[in-house]
Amino acid sequence: MTVRVVVAEDQSAVRAGLVLILGSAPDVEVVGEAEDGERAVELARELRPDLVLMDVQMPRMDGVTATRIVVAEGLADVLVLTTFDLDEYVFGALRAGAAGFLLKNADARELIEAVRTVARGEGMIAPAVTRRLIAEFASPAPPVRRDPAVVAGLTPREREVLSALGAGLSNAEIAVRLEMAEATVKTHVSKVLGKLGLRSRVQAAVLAQELGIR
Repeated sequence: MTVRVVVAEDQSAVRAGLVLILGSAPDVEVVGEAEDGERAVELARELRPDLVLMDVQMPRMDGVTATRIVVAEGLADVLVLTTFDLDEYVFGALRAGAAGFLLKNADARELIEAVRTVARGEGMIAPAVTRRLIAEFASPAPPVRRDPAVVAGLTPREREVLSALGAGLSNAEIAVRLEMAEATVKTHVSKVLGKLGLRSRVQAAVLAQELGIR
């Protein structure tokens, strides 16, 4: 399967480099390029790509706002790419429904693999960002405390899946842990997201961490 990608990056030289890297992968096709958030949303609506590679800081409309629109309208998955790992960008992108978060210092192999991972329906967060999130959740007083009642409607199996998502496991890894088919895992993940009103498995992982679900 070919992954159709729209690249949204305001710096033309950086955008050209991203297009060149992605174009080197036999299973990735860049179908559109956007120089700002507004154009990224327009192209997502027009082309319905599998994924938008979204920069955070762009003119006219920033990447977090554009991500929120693209995800809310169900236009594509979004992989956020930025030079920044500051909390406001990390949490802003996650709350907006981004399926992945990758720093621009990632090499070509990491970028291509991140695109493939998100396209498979599995969230991914750069290691540096993951460390920041873990540190935030491990602090004595996290900024957000969720009401445990939000997961009351989950079945025991769905809670196990949510726990596995919180541990950062892929669908294949969850299938091994819970001894079920990978297709069944995908069904459970979809049900968990639907019941919790979440937009991505990454948001589910964050919720599991916030609630301390193990």
